[in-house]
Amino acid sequence: MKLDKKNLKSYILIFLGINLVALGMYFFLMPNNLAVGGANGLAIVLSKFIPLSVGTLMFAINGILFILAFLLVGPAFGAKTIIASLGTSGMVWILEFIFPNPAPLSGDILLELFFGVIISAVGIGIVFNQNASTGGTDIIAKIINKFTGIDLGRGVLYSDFAITLAAGAAFGSKIGLYSLFGVIINGIIIDFTIDGMNLNKEITIISKKPEKIINFIHNNLQRSCTLYDAQGAYSKTDLKVIVVLLDRRSFVLLKNFIKDNDPSSFIWIKNASEVLGEGFRSILE
Repeated sequence: MKLDKKNLKSYILIFLGINLVALGMYFFLMPNNLAVGGANGLAIVLSKFIPLSVGTLMFAINGILFILAFLLVGPAFGAKTIIASLGTSGMVWILEFIFPNPAPLSGDILLELFFGVIISAVGIGIVFNQNASTGGTDIIAKIINKFTGIDLGRGVLYSDFAITLAAGAAFGSKIGLYSLFGVIINGIIIDFTIDGMNLNKEITIISKKPEKIINFIHNNLQRSCTLYDAQGAYSKTDLKVIVVLLDRRSFVLLKNFIKDNDPSSFIWIKNASEVLGEGFRSILE
């Protein structure tokens, strides 16, 4: 793959994401044995019975899962997923070397669950948004999907649920229930992070000076827009309706321009959580 500016930015974001995942897991979840799904959660459970560090077990689990997936599913995993999953395991292993055996930071397991899940889920969301994965139960879900037809989302949920049951068996029902709660919160925050990173604004404008607004969109914002012919139901006046998709910064510029040039315009705005196409994310990504 050619490492152009766009790909370099993607790998930088993946690096940021896996660091957040590792930090959230290592300093908040692992000291409390909170197995919130994924290869890390499985490694935490196995470390109860196998005298190896969690980082080492994560390397082994992801390596075995990649081999199984390659044999059973085929080469469906890109370089970014391999880098992200092994990179997360590597960061946990490095933290184990620099800060061995961390104790719980506060002694409040619920507080540490929240902070651990929030930090790591934001990191996972960043990685997912770059079309990569941190491995673990995502790989298990692909294998399950191959042979059962169960969709990937359910496969991940079932896998994570099984890991939380194992955590309950290994560390007690209290840890198991906290881990299950963490899995639920984890999914919500990941979705919130991805939506927030891709958020754009769909702006619909009815103006008496449509040409000025169109020129501003084309020349100043470097965007295109769509025009619709309409008629006012009460006034029977012919109108032009302008629809444009913009990021949040460009939307502020457009709103200020309209305020200064045609404050009588009628505008409504909707959030667009993901926009694919020219000028936005490629549909091929």
